[in-house]
Amino acid sequence: MGVTTSQQLTRYYDLYRDKEITFTKDIIRTLNLDPRQIYIKCNGGQWPCIINSTSFQLARIIIGTRSGAFAEISKKDSQNVVQLRFCFYEVENQLLSFFVSAKVTGISTYMNSKDLVVVTLCFTQRPPDDLIELVGKLIEANTNAMRRREERIVINEDSMRKLALVKEETYVTVDNVPRRCILRDLSFSGAKIVLLGVSKYLTEKPTILSLDFEDVDEKINIPGMIVSADLVEGRKDIVAVSIKFQEDKVPLTYKLHINSFITAVRKKQLSATEQIAAQKAAQQQMQSNNPIGTTETSSN
Repeated sequence: MGVTTSQQLTRYYDLYRDKEITFTKDIIRTLNLDPRQIYIKCNGGQWPCIINSTSFQLARIIIGTRSGAFAEISKKDSQNVVQLRFCFYEVENQLLSFFVSAKVTGISTYMNSKDLVVVTLCFTQRPPDDLIELVGKLIEANTNAMRRREERIVINEDSMRKLALVKEETYVTVDNVPRRCILRDLSFSGAKIVLLGVSKYLTEKPTILSLDFEDVDEKINIPGMIVSADLVEGRKDIVAVSIKFQEDKVPLTYKLHINSFITAVRKKQLSATEQIAAQKAAQQQMQSNNPIGTTETSSN
């Protein structure tokens, strides 16, 4: 979804350094995390672990009380210094992996289990840019999904290209019946589509909107509800339908695509505003250097 600049990475770090994300199934799938290749290194050994959550300052992992990792970090003379390995899939299943140095700062029982503990690892330095980029984009998308939920993206050739949307024609399941439709706009919170039907039979019906993105291997299905259905002017068989998504069921992958588009447009607008402001400042400077009405005099 584009190249992240060092300035943007610094912004992510400064804004979200304390934000902790829990690795739910949706987040693991969205970030392409490979849970099987997560482990910690300590005192020359390495052991698999489950990563429970992370921020830019710490991570929490789950390990067994009978594991070698627990035995090492529990030693009285242990320095509690470890390295946590992150591993993600990239394009064409290439692996992106890196280590983050950390210090063990806490061990607590996991959900009253006698066999598992949660270990808190505080990073000893700023984590790699790859982690800041991946987690930063996700946190920003979730934040903007609330803050800018109603901003609409009109679907046309330009917006489809920037969204990586395959096509405007798609399917919506209305009350368990699949129907063909055409996308008119999208937002974090809903969509507007056009389809054949009778408006009075569509309002307040449950829906599942299916979307295809070029960089996603599977269809994205978003459950929602039709909140309005109006006849298209001049037609008695075509209806413009507004869908409100189920907020807690909107996939993170979808949020990332919408956020990428909205933030790119905002940056472009800010850049244009800055250029206009710079031009005005330059004009004012020229006018102050050459006041109107000033004339040159010469002596013979």
